[in-house]
Amino acid sequence: MMMLNAGRGSGEVARQQARQLIARGHEVLFMHPGVGEGVDGAAKYDVALPGPHLPVHEYLPSAGPAQKAVSEMAYEEASDLVPYYERALERHIEGADIVVGHHANLVALATHRVCTRAGKPYVLFLHGTGIEPRLHGGYDDRLWREIEQAIREAAGLLVTTEYVRDALVRSVVPVPPERFLVLPCGIDLDEFNPERRGDAVRRHDLRDPYVICPGALTLSKGPQNVVAASEQYGDLAPTIFIGDGELRPQLERDLGSRGRFLGFVSSEDKAELITGATLLVAAPEKKEHFGIIYAEALAGGTPCVAYRGGGVDSIVTPDCGILTTRDPVALGQAVRRLLEDEPRRLAMKEEARRLAEGRFDAVELGGVLEDWLLRLVREDAAVV
Repeated sequence: MMMLNAGRGSGEVARQQARQLIARGHEVLFMHPGVGEGVDGAAKYDVALPGPHLPVHEYLPSAGPAQKAVSEMAYEEASDLVPYYERALERHIEGADIVVGHHANLVALATHRVCTRAGKPYVLFLHGTGIEPRLHGGYDDRLWREIEQAIREAAGLLVTTEYVRDALVRSVVPVPPERFLVLPCGIDLDEFNPERRGDAVRRHDLRDPYVICPGALTLSKGPQNVVAASEQYGDLAPTIFIGDGELRPQLERDLGSRGRFLGFVSSEDKAELITGATLLVAAPEKKEHFGIIYAEALAGGTPCVAYRGGGVDSIVTPDCGILTTRDPVALGQAVRRLLEDEPRRLAMKEEARRLAEGRFDAVELGGVLEDWLLRLVREDAAVV
């Protein structure tokens, strides 16, 4: 598996997929710049890049000048970076049965080139953040033509929702639907579990009820919409924000006494705080491609209230949450209705866990991914 960088959203999906393949007895090599500890049980390789910039598909909070989006690079600048990914993959391609490249970016080009030369099948994981810039005029045209060729010639394409497949990928690269595997993000049902008890809620001095909003404090993630929505229900429950970003000082002023900001917390605390919450609320400005926080909440038995649209529609059903129009007042009023309706909320809690067990179990989804990859390897061998 090769990624553009460590990632936090789709990167965590890749790490979860790697863990599941390893658990099934497969050897996995995990590679990207700054690979660090990698994934337990996987071989790892650090892709060494020159220069001061880390290529990204979208900017992370408070990144400063250290990152540069591939979609904003000149053709020459982007092309000069691809050989570093190529050389990393070439070191290991001989023993590989199949390569998984992440995103429509430099990794897609390196994966396509190396696998074509070596006669190896490859698939591309196409998350929305790699495709979306093209919908808004991003990417040098020459660079995009090469990325599109890599997408068209892949043995298969992996996406998390039909929304990503149809509204994002196929709207710019008309690949037949049967070339895709739609595989939701897998959740560790032990980590996110309503029966799991820890002391994170106590340590952060929280009491029932409270509403939780995880995510970066940036405009695109929409914490400002949740702050505005809290005016509708703040007398019933505080809103607790986990995550950080440049908007925090202003948001703290706007939120006032209606909640608190905890900043970044450990992954263990995050799971316990989400599981212990009365409701999870989120309202990103852009439509979610998948929205892993909603699936995590459902696994923890926490009903969700969120903006309608995008991939979230395939996660949050009327039995386990409420999707509203993209308006803070409507969002806040929906939260208030649930806070005041305990029987409905408790019914949603039970349904949320049941839905997560049936649709988002990382172990079950790992088996689906394994079967798909093995089929593509067999088909490639049959052609050869």
